[in-house]
Amino acid sequence: MSHLKDDYELLIQPTRGWVALNFAEVWRYRDLLLLLVNRDFVTKYKQTLLGPAWFILQPLLTTLVFTVIFARAIRISTDEVPPILFYFTGLLGWNYFAQTFQNISGTFVNNAGIFGKVYFPRIVVPLAAVISNLMSFALQLVTLMCLWVYFKYFSSVGTHFGLSAALVWLPIILLQIAALSFGAGLWLSALTAKYRDFTLLSAFILQVWMFATPVIYPLSQIPEQWRWLAIINPMSMPLETIKYMLLGHGVVVLDYLLVSVGVTLLMLGTGALVFSKVEKTFIDTV
Repeated sequence: MSHLKDDYELLIQPTRGWVALNFAEVWRYRDLLLLLVNRDFVTKYKQTLLGPAWFILQPLLTTLVFTVIFARAIRISTDEVPPILFYFTGLLGWNYFAQTFQNISGTFVNNAGIFGKVYFPRIVVPLAAVISNLMSFALQLVTLMCLWVYFKYFSSVGTHFGLSAALVWLPIILLQIAALSFGAGLWLSALTAKYRDFTLLSAFILQVWMFATPVIYPLSQIPEQWRWLAIINPMSMPLETIKYMLLGHGVVVLDYLLVSVGVTLLMLGTGALVFSKVEKTFIDTV
């Protein structure tokens, strides 16, 4: 009996210092991680008439609004790329970032009931958001490629854009977006655990962040003397690189990419540290 007891005994100890991630512990709870991924994806539109179709309809409707307002009314340049294709490509990376950021930002507040009853690595919940949103990204990428084929081979503007050989690096760019949304979301979730004002501010932060990112305009339209403001925004280069990969248009400079990666790593590292620090005492304040 004592032998069986030793085999199934699990000792839970508090972490010491500012320990960020315990990958071995996360791996032990991989079944829970998969369940949370399924929950996040299935329940998002569970009681809607169109269900998962909203993963495609939302960016399409947003693209149409952008086309009417920014391409037709204001006439912002899209670098000779069809506006619908240009905006949908920009929204492809942005939507993955925004959805993941929003899901993670409410980690402590939205899961306080579960966190207070049972132990598991708290970092599993935001990791599930990162993975589940990859599914919607895949659906939107397929939709984008359908639009790409239409405009390339069945319209008169197909010669103005094309795929780049750099497309092979798309998984790396997607990994950077995932890391950035993960780090930024961890920061906001930690702040929200103590200051509920940030729950209301998250949507506003995303709105301002989107307009500061080349989603509805190309980076090439920003004057050189002001371009540094866009470069310090870590989402600018991933989106501009995706446009270059899929459309053949975009400002992709190695120095800009290094700045973006550096800011992303800083956000990820500090976000993980702050999250780890807050999770030890958040149940007393949530």
